[in-house]
Amino acid sequence: MNEKTNDTRLHVLDVGYQLIVNNGFNGVGLSQLLKEADVPKGSFYHYFKSKEQFGEALIQHYFETYISRVETILVHGEGNHYQRIISYFTRWSQIENGTCNAHKCLVVKLSAEVSDLSDPMRQALLKGAEKVTSTIQHCVAGGIEDGSIKVEDSQETAQNLYSMWLGASLLSKLSQSSSSLESALNLTQQILKGKN
Repeated sequence: MNEKTNDTRLHVLDVGYQLIVNNGFNGVGLSQLLKEADVPKGSFYHYFKSKEQFGEALIQHYFETYISRVETILVHGEGNHYQRIISYFTRWSQIENGTCNAHKCLVVKLSAEVSDLSDPMRQALLKGAEKVTSTIQHCVAGGIEDGSIKVEDSQETAQNLYSMWLGASLLSKLSQSSSSLESALNLTQQILKGKN
């Protein structure tokens, strides 16, 4: 793919992200996407064979970007491993804050909406979630090793934390309140310190 082609494809994905995070996948029609991206229909089909394939590419692109941000905090961040995980989830709660305005929201929004309708999109969501969980797991394992985290099973802990935070984000979206995220942060601190 040449640079111009890649730029156009990324532009369509970026515009699509903004539309879908606000309106949902099924709430965004192809004509609306093309109009907002200022891309002709033929160009869209040059990059994506269908709206479903576009959705799959959108999810993959989202997770590539997101994993990079997660690694900045959990792998390359300051402090011990406990402090890095708390920093990550503190940022999650600040970004979500009951408004569903960005980063994690795409996963919350699309998981329920498309999982029964599109297996390729469901698989892309699952694969991305597994990458996030794996990154959390490595940080938890590092914390067990350096003594800053007091749990026995890094994989189970990472899975439970990610599941809890996705659920808290969904509740936050429903209630338009940050209380579920605040509770999740408090429980995360207790779990990692072995006080649950």
